[in-house]
Amino acid sequence: MKLNAILCGCGAMSKGWLRAIKETPDLAEAIQVVGLVDVNPAAAEKLAEEFGLSAARIGTDLAAVIAETKADIVFDVVIPTARFNVVSTAMKAGCHVLSEKPMATSLAEGAALIDLAAETGKIHAIIQNRRFISGVRRLRRFVESGAIGELTGIHCDFFIAPHFGGFREEMDNVLLLDMAIHTFDAARYVAGKKPLAVYCVERNPRGSWYRHGASANATFEFSDDVVFTYRGSWCAEGERTSWESQWRIVGSRGMLTWDGEDGFKAATSGNETGLLHGFSPVEVPAPEREEETHGHASVIASFVEAIRTGKRPETASSDNIRSLAMVFGAIESAKTGRRVEISA
Repeated sequence: MKLNAILCGCGAMSKGWLRAIKETPDLAEAIQVVGLVDVNPAAAEKLAEEFGLSAARIGTDLAAVIAETKADIVFDVVIPTARFNVVSTAMKAGCHVLSEKPMATSLAEGAALIDLAAETGKIHAIIQNRRFISGVRRLRRFVESGAIGELTGIHCDFFIAPHFGGFREEMDNVLLLDMAIHTFDAARYVAGKKPLAVYCVERNPRGSWYRHGASANATFEFSDDVVFTYRGSWCAEGERTSWESQWRIVGSRGMLTWDGEDGFKAATSGNETGLLHGFSPVEVPAPEREEETHGHASVIASFVEAIRTGKRPETASSDNIRSLAMVFGAIESAKTGRRVEISA
């Protein structure tokens, strides 16, 4: 039987969700979008027209639309400040929820949503779509293989200059809260380690068109003496990095680099004598499971599988809160100028 779904939040971000469902046969078979909810009904109507959802109930009151449509799931694509109320309303009304990131605007709110999911018996997961791409899956598989020995460090650069307009340009901590969480979550996934502490410097550089926090430099301490560093800016005009960051992964016997697109290079120590021993190239294998590399579609598929089987989804909120804790730890460090321990 199809799962009845309501999409709450009908702005530009919602199109990626609906496109993934429409263009993925298994998801189109599994999910029926029965409702569209937005504070601006015109936005919902426009989305319904664009995606052929003429039968979907359109409204501004999520609880009422859930009751009318007998929805099973809610896709939460609202702005972060509205997230807690939307997710709480949906789970209390008996719906499983898949949310945009960040999962909450504070760790306290995140913990409350995790408790509510346990209390209601509903699945609450986060659409961390960036970890469901081929490159990140290849990084994880390569690190797990031990090809470059024991992991010691992950280093990521993100320099790009998007002119969004809208709410992002008015946000506090815009880079850390709205974008860096993708790289933080992916680094945590690739490392397979627990984040323990962070020191961060955040700035809003000259020339920035954002109100606050468009650049950040953060050093994280992970378990087992692994260090993760992040250097990023959302107002860096000129030669840009990939949206997925540029990566250098260092192991006890070699290194892997990824340009965030199609370029992978890996090597272990060579056998030359002298100051530098050279290197021996190592192949970086393809992802182990191709079905896990389709971004939004893969996350939604994992969510549907969890509903049907009871299997815990990879991006369950109870795990994703660790990525959120990295973000808020970095923000606290930037505000205080101190190293901050991460407790989630």
